[in-house]
Amino acid sequence: MGEKFGNFTFHKTEIEGVIIVEPTVYGDERGYFTEVYQKENFIKGGIDVDFVQDNQSKSIKGVLRGLHFQKTFPQSKLVRCIKGAVYDVAVDLREGSETYGKYVGILLTEENKKQFFIPKNFAHGFLVLSDEAEFAYKVDDFYHPNDEGGLLWNDPDINIQWPVEEGMEIILSDKDKVNSLLKDLKK
Repeated sequence: MGEKFGNFTFHKTEIEGVIIVEPTVYGDERGYFTEVYQKENFIKGGIDVDFVQDNQSKSIKGVLRGLHFQKTFPQSKLVRCIKGAVYDVAVDLREGSETYGKYVGILLTEENKKQFFIPKNFAHGFLVLSDEAEFAYKVDDFYHPNDEGGLLWNDPDINIQWPVEEGMEIILSDKDKVNSLLKDLKK
């Protein structure tokens, strides 16, 4: 059970600051309507950030994007899958955090319409589970290309349980193939 504010239910996770947002969906034979963001209700739900940019991507099945983070200019993100299905992950990189190196993962789909709030100083990534997926997200700081960092998607110290189907090929960018290990971040 989460806390309901307006048309949203906010579910805290096992990692402080990471929140699953479940919108109320109004539907009938014509289709549906849902709010995806309402500042006052999000503040009440524990998400008090000023979003400055919206982004959207499209990927095919097996694409794994991540695990990405900004080093000096960290971003909070509010993510959702608007077409298809993805498994989305946030890894805690906050110095001194009790849950440093731990992750929260959630299935985001166009059907469940859930959103995932990832605070600053987390690595973020997702795996596309459907034939294709469109992914949308809000960020609270602009992207700085020379400030990006990355963790390997299969770092054994993090041990993310990606829902890789039998026979699924993981498709990584060249950049993501050479991301760092968690244990090497502070060196």
